[in-house]
Amino acid sequence: MNDRAGTARSARTAASAQARGASGGRARAALRAVASGFTEFEPPSHQEPSVSRGEGEPDGPLGWRGYDEARERARERTGESESVVCGTARVGGEAGARGAEADAAEAHAAEAHAAEAAGFPVTGPQADGAPADGVEVVLISFEFGYLGGSLGARTGDRIAAAYEYARRHRRPVVSLIATGGSRMQEGMVALGQLQRVARESALTRRAGVPQIAVLRDPATGGGWATLGAGADVVLALPGAQVAFAGSRVRPADADPAAYTAEGQYAAGHVDQIVEQPELGTVLARWLTLLTGGSAGSPGGHGGGARVSPAPVPAALPSGEPSDSAQGSGRSQPLRASQHAQHVRPAEYAQHAEHVLHAEHAEYRSGAEEERGGARQRGGSPRSVPSSGQEAVRRARSAERPRAAAYLDDYFDWRQEVRGDRCGGVDPGMLCGFGRRDGRTFAYAAQTGTATRPAGFRTAARLIRTADRLGVPVLTLIDTPGAANDADAESAGAGPSIAEVFAAVAEAEVPVTSLLIGEGGSGGALALAAPGRLWVTPDSYFSVIAPELAAAILKRPPEQAAATADELMLRPQDVVRLGIARAVVDVRDGSSRPGKGRSDGRSDAA
Repeated sequence: MNDRAGTARSARTAASAQARGASGGRARAALRAVASGFTEFEPPSHQEPSVSRGEGEPDGPLGWRGYDEARERARERTGESESVVCGTARVGGEAGARGAEADAAEAHAAEAHAAEAAGFPVTGPQADGAPADGVEVVLISFEFGYLGGSLGARTGDRIAAAYEYARRHRRPVVSLIATGGSRMQEGMVALGQLQRVARESALTRRAGVPQIAVLRDPATGGGWATLGAGADVVLALPGAQVAFAGSRVRPADADPAAYTAEGQYAAGHVDQIVEQPELGTVLARWLTLLTGGSAGSPGGHGGGARVSPAPVPAALPSGEPSDSAQGSGRSQPLRASQHAQHVRPAEYAQHAEHVLHAEHAEYRSGAEEERGGARQRGGSPRSVPSSGQEAVRRARSAERPRAAAYLDDYFDWRQEVRGDRCGGVDPGMLCGFGRRDGRTFAYAAQTGTATRPAGFRTAARLIRTADRLGVPVLTLIDTPGAANDADAESAGAGPSIAEVFAAVAEAEVPVTSLLIGEGGSGGALALAAPGRLWVTPDSYFSVIAPELAAAILKRPPEQAAATADELMLRPQDVVRLGIARAVVDVRDGSSRPGKGRSDGRSDAA
């Protein structure tokens, strides 16, 4: 390219940018839709390797004919010199909301059709619970109009520099991804950038700096496999293409739903699908949570600073009366858990329902029982079970509050993470981050069902993420046990439970655990923090369900209740054995008003 031609093209690019009101294309529209005060980084210098075509005019590292012209057309079309725009900005906050609104209005005035084509209408309400001044972040936004948002060598330079800045200044990284993958015209030089980006992401993760990915349309190839899937939290716009395989390289008979944001969400690879008008608000909430660790901002262990544990929740009132409250001298009927019914031997199953719904006063313990255990402030004691059979019945009662009620009572607002990143989702395991009295806590909560391998892996992912970010963890335990069907075994029941045991054992942040219902063997114990376990009056913890123990010991079904007593599974027994620290009191009155909604808004808002 001679000097005269280069000058002419540069002039055309400058004129194009001026005609667009210096508003840029889709990448900048995406930035303005979620943030304000964007300051772009100076692009790093890049010495591009080249292959001479014999004419003294190389086209990129491969000497690809026409590549220079394609890049020049992309510059003229988008006003950008590469496929990513990187810099700092502020997400959330009153000033940020106003700034984003003004910037986006100006962008629409300059070129409304570009923003519309990108699917980024202007938004900017302040997020509930977000800091008044917002959160300063490093933003990486892809310009799909520049060669399909593809990653080349200079793209890698810019992304690497952005990550280095984020680590140095401890700023969260938010990636707004719209890419078709690696740039074909740069061959292996382009593909090699994926290793580079993956390393930068891993170093940032190790440094305890949060990463959030927003998947625009499309998010395919290496961009999804590095910046996207490697983030701590993955958000996606509805209907976006999200897949490793691009649209032109998929099998002809492939299910198209698998390559969408909704398909990835169903498989547990995406945490949340967010409508575009809500994206700025949701991002601000997530940034508030992930930078809200008690050891500094954002995340991390704050150079060894001590992290205060999550407060122990009070027990919630139950509609299930205790035997002593009923004034009867006999135990009330038990209701067998579905897990116990599923695994009990056939000869036992013929009699179990009759036995579990019979009255067994003869098995009541005659010992003087503790009433209420250690007291939680602001609560009142509730009678602990007088027998093992009563403990099991109360824990299995449909009237007992489950995990969702506890989370709603505990948190001011919260956001959920979804899936194990291995293709599995377990609705019986609720995981996420929540805000309580100005602090962030992570949570993993069983909902009373048999926990599946995907649930255990999701909990392990949550605990490890929280540990990296310096966020204390709360676990709520309530399961009859780990799922034991053939599919669960094939999916890795044992290895997934091992992951949770390891995550809890390795965590440097404190883990607080509360048993709120059934504590069925290892599937429950995996979530219990050693030395930091509390129990509610409506719970039991046992090495095995009493029905199963009786069956294994070849006892008649009539001895199931006696076996429950022998197992010492009542909450006060678990305290006496040194497994739990105390039986918590029941909260007086109703739940705290305006707490816990998982959409991030309080009832008072």
